[in-house]
Amino acid sequence: MSVGAPGLLAEEQRVEHAFEAIAPGSPLRLFWRRLRADRAALVALAVIVALVLAAILAPLIVRLLGAPGPDVQDTKAVDSFGTPLGPSAHHLFGVDPLGRDVLARTLYGARVSLLVGIAGTAIAVVVGVIVGLLAGYHRGWVDTVLSRFVDVILSFPVLLLGLGLASACSLGKGCIGGAITPGLRTVLLVIALVSWTSIARVVRGQVLSLREREFVVAARSLGASGRRIVFREILPNLAAPIAVYATLLLPQIILFEAALSFLGVGVSPPTPSWGAMIADAADNFDTQWWYMLFPGAALLLTVLAFNLLGDGVRGALDPRTDR
Repeated sequence: MSVGAPGLLAEEQRVEHAFEAIAPGSPLRLFWRRLRADRAALVALAVIVALVLAAILAPLIVRLLGAPGPDVQDTKAVDSFGTPLGPSAHHLFGVDPLGRDVLARTLYGARVSLLVGIAGTAIAVVVGVIVGLLAGYHRGWVDTVLSRFVDVILSFPVLLLGLGLASACSLGKGCIGGAITPGLRTVLLVIALVSWTSIARVVRGQVLSLREREFVVAARSLGASGRRIVFREILPNLAAPIAVYATLLLPQIILFEAALSFLGVGVSPPTPSWGAMIADAADNFDTQWWYMLFPGAALLLTVLAFNLLGDGVRGALDPRTDR
């Protein structure tokens, strides 16, 4: 049976569409196509973008909503006994026991969490990648020394380390000539000291495998220097695992900052912090539920969004994923 012109045209269109479906694209296009198939990751990405915009535009949002600043005490929102009156038209999220607007402090607290999360992740990635590259490529005594150093760092509990540094440096001018004092700098220091180890171990394992691959052996046989092999041949092949672990590490660092602030060694008052707000609300949660609910919900939503996005990035960068 012969196929007519319309049948041939439809068959050619089906073949063309099938070819486009299997045609290779750039790694970025392939990554985005797989990520778009993960609806949970897209929703998480939208939440993160909204959170970042809210943190950046916090002063404008507070002004548009007619709320006072994060440090402004509204005595009219507190009764004669000093008890906050709860959410109202003027204070949508209520006020804390000092009469400060919870909505404004929650928005400004997002700045602290994102700043610590992004800066801490960047420091951890840089240090971890450098240590992992050196240990994995040079091996021998370099690998032994760096690996044992990683083991030593892993033996420090982050919360106890933060409490110890804050306690030791809380008197006088602090430690190391005032370089370490309780506050944001101490939080970043503690997080930077302990968060790079997981990435260093992952990078080291990947480098141990890549350094024996054919393209590295070929580059070495052509007389390429060790620096060129590390930065031109090996490091570009580590972009995917580094990106995955960075997205998974960021929410952990946000939780570290909240935990340290909850224990009183985070950012210094009156700077808003979700962990510090939750700690302040712990004693009166049964009567002032709003003071813990909104910063706690913001922390939960932020960490959940970053975790879902990290899972989506991991699936999109996995070459075995078929979406």
